[in-house]
Amino acid sequence: MLASYSTTQILRIVISVVLVMFSAVVHEVAHGWAANRLGDPTAKEAGRLTLNPAAHLDPVGSIVLPLVMGLMGGPVFAFAKPVPYNPNRLRNPRRDEVLVALAGPASNFLQALLGTAILYVYYHWCVSSIQSGAMLSVDTASWVLVVIETYIYVNLLLMFFNLIPLPPLDGSKVIFLFLSGSARRTYYKIQSYAMPILLICMFVLPSVIGMDPLGSYLDVTAGWLYNMLVSMV
Repeated sequence: MLASYSTTQILRIVISVVLVMFSAVVHEVAHGWAANRLGDPTAKEAGRLTLNPAAHLDPVGSIVLPLVMGLMGGPVFAFAKPVPYNPNRLRNPRRDEVLVALAGPASNFLQALLGTAILYVYYHWCVSSIQSGAMLSVDTASWVLVVIETYIYVNLLLMFFNLIPLPPLDGSKVIFLFLSGSARRTYYKIQSYAMPILLICMFVLPSVIGMDPLGSYLDVTAGWLYNMLVSMV
């Protein structure tokens, strides 16, 4: 399978996987940090408030999934081991559970903004270097741009993917604000069907009937915002 890919394509996939793994780790740490600030130190007690990848990476979700998605030519995203938290220890469980959930996507948005700022500085440094005759080699400059732009894009993918209102993704927690009692318990039960639904959207629909609802959603959200941010540079 790899034989059909050029060295440049494989390198781009590897860069995407490494960056999405790092961004997913930051995403999970953000959940734990928010929970700790809101009264629940479960993640801190479990040693999960660290950027050490060993504490967070899931072999399938953090490595295999993004590699497969990259080799298939689809959007590269991943998930890490969920940070443990106990909503009963939060000071205001109903409100704070939503804030903890949204902390993950918020961290990806902030990383995308950071990447955009770095891209702006780097791009204008390259322009001034060309004018002064002290430019890096074209290959080096191009690969640095690839890394920065990929960092922006994978974070936007992670943000919008996790905002899908399907348990156990972060977006589903917003719906919890409007549920109580039996309705909330029923919604928790839906979690057991979430992964099959996502797998169908990611692999079955595109290959069997030519529909890619997940890809279309990410194109009009992550893709649109990526183009807008990069165009500002």
